[in-house]
Amino acid sequence: MPTIELNGTAYAVDEDGFLEDPTIWNDHVARDLATTEHIREMSEGQWSIVRHIRDYYLKFGIAPMIRKLCKDTGFKLTQIYEMFPSGPAKGACKVAGLPKPTGCV
Repeated sequence: MPTIELNGTAYAVDEDGFLEDPTIWNDHVARDLATTEHIREMSEGQWSIVRHIRDYYLKFGIAPMIRKLCKDTGFKLTQIYEMFPSGPAKGACKVAGLPKPTGCV
């Protein structure tokens, strides 16, 4: 199992950099993971997306579909890509501490 070290903390991750243990997630972990997506400081919008994805995952066991994410948060897909250039599945879900999504987020 690969590990990455971010800001002095080692994290067990899969081959794509997603946390192996989503239960260790907290704001500190999110900020560390954001650096892997070239995000230096999380904006309010980014936190809103990440928290929504995380809450949805904890409630339903999967990440929300893109259309649902846009509807629930009020952000257009283009705005989400501006905040997470690698996209909602790779970028936002990774920062939210979710396992790598298997379908279309």
